[in-house]
Amino acid sequence: MKIPRPEHPNPQFERENWVNLNGEWDFELDCGVSGRDRKFYERTSLNSKIIVPFCPESVLSGIGNTDFLNCVWYLKKVKIKKCNKNVILHFGAVDYESYVYINGKQVYHNIGGYVGFDIDITSYVNKGEENIITVCAIDTHPKGKASGKQSKNYYSMACDYTRTTGIWQTVWLEYVEKSYIKSVRYYTSIEDSSVQIEVETVGKAEFGAKASYKGKGVGSVSTKLNAGISRVTLKLDELHLWEVGKGRLYDLTLTYGKDKVKSYFGIRSTAFDNKNYLLNGKPVYLRTVLDQGFYKKGIYTAETEEELAKDIYLSLDAGFNGARLHQKVFEPRFLYHCDKLGYMVFGETGNWGLDYSNMEHLTPFLLEWQREINRDFNHPSIIGWCPLNETWDVDNRHHNDDFVRALYYATKSADTTRPCIGTSGNYQVVSDIYDLHDYIQDKEDFEKIYLSKTYEEFAESYDKHPNHQWVSKYQNSKDYENMALYLSEYGGIRWDVDGVGGWGYGNGPKTEEEFLERYEYLTKTLINSPHVCGFCYTQLYDVEQEVNGLYTYERKPKFDMKRIKRITQIKKEK
Repeated sequence: MKIPRPEHPNPQFERENWVNLNGEWDFELDCGVSGRDRKFYERTSLNSKIIVPFCPESVLSGIGNTDFLNCVWYLKKVKIKKCNKNVILHFGAVDYESYVYINGKQVYHNIGGYVGFDIDITSYVNKGEENIITVCAIDTHPKGKASGKQSKNYYSMACDYTRTTGIWQTVWLEYVEKSYIKSVRYYTSIEDSSVQIEVETVGKAEFGAKASYKGKGVGSVSTKLNAGISRVTLKLDELHLWEVGKGRLYDLTLTYGKDKVKSYFGIRSTAFDNKNYLLNGKPVYLRTVLDQGFYKKGIYTAETEEELAKDIYLSLDAGFNGARLHQKVFEPRFLYHCDKLGYMVFGETGNWGLDYSNMEHLTPFLLEWQREINRDFNHPSIIGWCPLNETWDVDNRHHNDDFVRALYYATKSADTTRPCIGTSGNYQVVSDIYDLHDYIQDKEDFEKIYLSKTYEEFAESYDKHPNHQWVSKYQNSKDYENMALYLSEYGGIRWDVDGVGGWGYGNGPKTEEEFLERYEYLTKTLINSPHVCGFCYTQLYDVEQEVNGLYTYERKPKFDMKRIKRITQIKKEK
């Protein structure tokens, strides 16, 4: 059987000696979540089959069960080669709470469905023999748990879609030297053409780093290190900046004794001043689009790497220079293509459904968010973090402002190099950017707000509009006058090419020409606004019943994309 998604899942930390475990696994539903009591982990087989890394709700998994799957089990027999190396087992992502067993013994427990984990299973496996890997994934749906855009109802509805349970990213093995590199962080400097490498190592050995650009060596460094975290500075002979549309990446080879890791990095700086987004110290207008990361056959998982990367090219064809990766943590392989193409993205996670007044759910959310920052820190395409999107009240209880504040400061502490949108849309507590959502479709209303001459006029007209009074209940736009304003959701214009009456924002246009005219006046208004530093259109493609994409769910263009691109890239009037 051909292995699905055969490419290495993390091009920024790649060893040659790895084994892809995707493909057919044993599988079994555990509707009563009783499998652990019944000791499923001691079994040598399960009652059906599934294709990993596709979730059981998806067609590609071979299961296609879209009901609530409270618990699922996986089992795979793997021959571990006989060698004097550590054996590391990696899971790209397992939704939501998972237990991992090796030959019937529990070796790991993880909470959180978006960020992967790795386990040193050396002491649990029998080398030279067949070993059994068993995974229990529990995904019950208690109220208050963060689950992103996964529907809380049996059917998908509005902007909530089919659920994902269990393994949904690549599973792989690595055979690693006894002394090895555990993790790295890259702190690049434009000023002195260097990269500071923060490296976590196991064991004692000689550390080396060699950088090249388009095949030409541009710098190297070596030093002896002990186990733990160290910092090493690599000076570069040539400076090539990562810019919009120009993902100038340096290749990097890291060694630690006999351990060898293939990696890369990009050099750029990212920040907001009180009016603009700054890339490498220069203003760049954010022409971004909302990308949900859903696929018709695979739900959370693209069928191929080509399908994964295609959405970036579709966005570029529509004139956008970046995206909000919305309510989901996208896989590292997607970010790799963003890095290569000079495509700017905001890193987000699936916070919808979270009860901000309940620490039982807040704690695992915070911990996984920290892990996301650590996982994706080195991607130059990520220009900012957005841990929360639209923090709605729960059962008439407002969110815990102190938690939102703590999440912002935890983000800034974990990453001092990027700005953080504290909350996208509502409700603002603390942030580096004033971030708003606005789905007004009326031209007069939209222009009155965004083409107002002074910020005071803008704030008053925005807060008083009936569409926004639920926001102004807890925040006042006047308080954010000295902060860059990013309209991170607008438009959402419904256009149902199949005529099935799909969901979207506001009254849908009656003709294609009316859609294009509306897209133009909304977008042009924002570009000419004296207050807005960038926009994010909702959305790139339709997702299930939500039909406000510029492309269909199958990624077919719904309009003349050359005209869409011209509108998206309209220049500001002088």
